[in-house]
Amino acid sequence: MSPEVEDNIAGDKNIAQVEAGGTAEEDGGVVRPLVVIPGLVDAGGSGGPAVERETWTRQMDFIMSCVGFAVGLGNVWRFPYLCYKNGGGVFLIPYLLIVFIGGVPVFFLEIALGQFMKQGGVSAWNIAPLFKGLGLASMVIVFFCNTYYIMILVWGLYFLLHSFSSPLPWATCGHPWNSPNCTQDFRRACPNRSSLSPLLSNLSTHQPSLNLSFLGNFSCTEAEGLRSPVIEFWERKVLRLSGGLDEVGGISVHMVLCLVATWIFVYFCIWKGVKSTGKVVYFTALFPYLVLVVLLAHGVTLPGALDGIVYYLKPDWSKLWEAQVWIDAGTQIFFSYAIGLGALTALGSYNRFHNNCYHISHDAVPSPSPGPGLAFIAYPKAVTLMPLAPLWAALFFFMLLVLGLDSQFVGVEGFITGIMDMFPPNTLAGSLRREVVVAICCITCFFIDLSMVTEGGMYVFQLFDYYSASGMTLLWQAFWECVVVAWVYGADCFMDDVARMIGYRPLPYMKWCWSYITPLVCVGIFLFHVVNYKPLTYNSSYVYPWWGEALGWGLALSSMLCIPVTVLYKLLRCKGSLRERWQHLTAPVWGRHHLEYLAPESEAKLLPMPGPGKATLLFESIM
Repeated sequence: MSPEVEDNIAGDKNIAQVEAGGTAEEDGGVVRPLVVIPGLVDAGGSGGPAVERETWTRQMDFIMSCVGFAVGLGNVWRFPYLCYKNGGGVFLIPYLLIVFIGGVPVFFLEIALGQFMKQGGVSAWNIAPLFKGLGLASMVIVFFCNTYYIMILVWGLYFLLHSFSSPLPWATCGHPWNSPNCTQDFRRACPNRSSLSPLLSNLSTHQPSLNLSFLGNFSCTEAEGLRSPVIEFWERKVLRLSGGLDEVGGISVHMVLCLVATWIFVYFCIWKGVKSTGKVVYFTALFPYLVLVVLLAHGVTLPGALDGIVYYLKPDWSKLWEAQVWIDAGTQIFFSYAIGLGALTALGSYNRFHNNCYHISHDAVPSPSPGPGLAFIAYPKAVTLMPLAPLWAALFFFMLLVLGLDSQFVGVEGFITGIMDMFPPNTLAGSLRREVVVAICCITCFFIDLSMVTEGGMYVFQLFDYYSASGMTLLWQAFWECVVVAWVYGADCFMDDVARMIGYRPLPYMKWCWSYITPLVCVGIFLFHVVNYKPLTYNSSYVYPWWGEALGWGLALSSMLCIPVTVLYKLLRCKGSLRERWQHLTAPVWGRHHLEYLAPESEAKLLPMPGPGKATLLFESIM
């Protein structure tokens, strides 16, 4: 908040404050600004004709975008592994429970907040300006997420381009990238055992004094040191994996070309805003389900399919008493719902004010080594065992590409919305066309991604994945979101605001979750993560160096510290007693669309006084 405003405004939640730039009136020596939001008045702040915020063409565009964003690649490679690891079907009990006490309430909170404030992930927290660091933190997280997440699409595109050959290149050995240890049959004896047998027999006959006991303990049935062709294709062809984070190596030209193609596709799908994004997600959100249904229908007809399903889902009831099972369920929920990224808030901000955003929170429940290994090792191996393997491989990787693209679209859209809403339209940054802002964002992420297409790129990718948008950062973000809405702004006040939008109050359980249950769940899981923290490893063998760990924690803290640092900065910068500062900095910054339901006396205070010399142009900084 600008010093001029802070020196003159007393804290009151019924008194609007300045957001991006508006006209103020003098009333008994107290300046009461008329609030406007970016894009509602002309750049000069003269109160000219307002430009309405862009909205979804139809409700289904919004729903498809939410579904496409929430149901992403994390559900493909994380959930199956966690279900198998944590007792099979019994894992669904803690999973579904935390869905309804953690995932759904925060999912709805973020969408409703965006729709109510008509702002993106940063400016939406003008509902309690002291905690605007929540918005900045979400921008940092979603920026990191956009940067590294696209690498999964790059790898998927690379596999897709190699799927149009028979046999599949990862199905057999004998390729230039294969090592001598590559094998397709781990049940065989050692490759040269049969050829050595006559020689060994001959030596024993003619040289009885020769000691061959050193061969006695050598078991050729052991697969130690042997490698499957799919692993070799992944590590030696795709990743060209080096020995560690400190061995950067060269850049893969083929992967750079795939990276360029992917970013160009993302750019042209979102550069015009939600009008274009809303159309693309119809295909990107629905097509993966079609392919998954086809793969499921084919899979259940294979020999032993029923036994495999029973083995996978057979409940292990003893797992319910293990804390780690509940921790894994909670972490997966917050990860798969993409909570704390600000993107859901951005999606909600494009809804019409009276859109019923409540039902979407009940429809968006997302339906085994964790990480990329499952998508790029286990699944590719599985398709090699199917008839018409190239066809199934192409379908799978096209589905994987599409499944990731809709999440990438919405993630970048959320970041762009937050950036554009932070700057008043009459500033240099605010006057940039959306197409230019999107281009700058994509190019910046591209140059960071170049570190991930090197021979040490997988180690960089894993640092981003484990720290920048991990369970700890998302749990921290979700905790503060609930606390600010429920205890600073007021859970009952927010329930009333939702009722003004949709025409009725949500179920009381939403308020209970925001106020008590969800924050406690977040704190419990967060503390468990901290207490049981283990250094990051790759494939359970390579341990990251200390400076790699430090870099990872730097990524995590860059978002987590935004909240306390911003609170401290605002409190120190504001004038008055601590109570006055708190009252002033927690008073909401209303937008002009809120005036229709404000009390008549409050609305009268907001109207500018006629006559010269009565208006002052004021601005709020990003902080």
